[in-house]
Amino acid sequence: MKNIFEVGDQIKIERLIEDSDVAAFNGEVVHKVCSTFALAREIEWSSRQFVLQMREEDEEGIGTMLTIDHKAPAFVGEIVEVMAEIESIVKNEITCTYEAKVGARIIATGKTGQKVLKKEAINHIFSKFGQR
Repeated sequence: MKNIFEVGDQIKIERLIEDSDVAAFNGEVVHKVCSTFALAREIEWSSRQFVLQMREEDEEGIGTMLTIDHKAPAFVGEIVEVMAEIESIVKNEITCTYEAKVGARIIATGKTGQKVLKKEAINHIFSKFGQR
């Protein structure tokens, strides 16, 4: 793993909220706002940007945790910005805090965790549970 970042470094991603991002189960829309699932995907993507630059050719990132503290909704047609900030790097584990916003409105805060492991090690872990 390349140690090219330090605590406090930030990366921002943006996502236009679309109809496919709304809260829905079994084809039934619950709310016409960004779902927790879609928001989680974008939050994970923001912190993964660090991993993509830090991993070596034979390594990959694997999520260890995600928290989401909802503050406000994000509606279809709005752009969500997620700013991920490195909180800590301990050995091969990167912990980030994040803030998700629409304009000045904070919609969520929380943390993500990822470990950078050898691809071979990840495959070994998955094989214990029947996946190769």
